[in-house]
Amino acid sequence: MILETTFLVDLDREVSRGAGGPAQDFLERHAEERLYLTPTIAGELAAGPRVAEREAWETLIAPFRVLEINRDVCWEYGRAYRYLSDNGLAIGGNDLWIAAAGLAHRVPVVTRNERHYRRVPGLSVLTYEAPAARP
Repeated sequence: MILETTFLVDLDREVSRGAGGPAQDFLERHAEERLYLTPTIAGELAAGPRVAEREAWETLIAPFRVLEINRDVCWEYGRAYRYLSDNGLAIGGNDLWIAAAGLAHRVPVVTRNERHYRRVPGLSVLTYEAPAARP
């Protein structure tokens, strides 16, 4: 499973609070699954405020395998881009690269951003309960 950025941000918040939550619950229910990131997700995490130092970023991504962007991913990106553009369903470029990796590597994307990813034909999308709003 590719753990998309929204999932990882929620997981990081749960761990930082020292309290369980939907992201941790999801991982417990899928404990036997292989967990992946894409280079796009790793880059988005590196740009985040919580990992301003390389060491913190390395620690954050260490438990996960980073999938490569190969020719198959590039092909799926182009195929999905054409479909989404032709049908007025465009999504952000980073989300499209993540979706293309899921298609090419035949793994689902775990996200809270279901609205974008469900637009991509053939992509397996898994969701988890969104975090409750803070008072």
